[in-house]
Amino acid sequence: MTYFDVIYDQAADNYGLITAAQARSFGVPNINLVKMARRGSLRRVGHGIYRLARHVPTPFDKYAEAVTLLGEGSYIYAQSVLAMFDLALVNPKTIIVATQTRIRKKLPPYITAVPALAGTEVTQYEGIPSQSVADAIRTCQAIVMTERLLPAIEEARARGLITDGEAKALRREMKLGRKTTKQ
Repeated sequence: MTYFDVIYDQAADNYGLITAAQARSFGVPNINLVKMARRGSLRRVGHGIYRLARHVPTPFDKYAEAVTLLGEGSYIYAQSVLAMFDLALVNPKTIIVATQTRIRKKLPPYITAVPALAGTEVTQYEGIPSQSVADAIRTCQAIVMTERLLPAIEEARARGLITDGEAKALRREMKLGRKTTKQ
């Protein structure tokens, strides 16, 4: 089995992405990643992060790439969670990624890093660390119109992204929020 085969087996299940640290853990030296990138089998995405050159793109690629670029402990946050599933008609200009570490590296213009808040419900959707959809809807109450969030709750429930109990609690919170803002 060649180094590329090892890389391919791991990256194929991760949106075509592999980090140098992951490659090292599978016995592939860093220099071989660089060589594969020069030959065109891999494409360098960021410092120590590569993508298979022959990768079939998916709608989730940019989200997986954003989380991988920010590293361990980062996750998709707020409107970006809703955009990832095409909920609430949100279309943020950048992918918002929460992280627990301070980011000093220059990020691509399509990524915005924010500090991770304690108590945020983090899960994985499609293998990508993400704030839970229910928690993202709560976070977006101050940013996104209620008229867009209410149908998003129903759609998320219908698609199995939130439970019936979470949907009921979110609708109740939305109604309470509307009453307090009108007074």
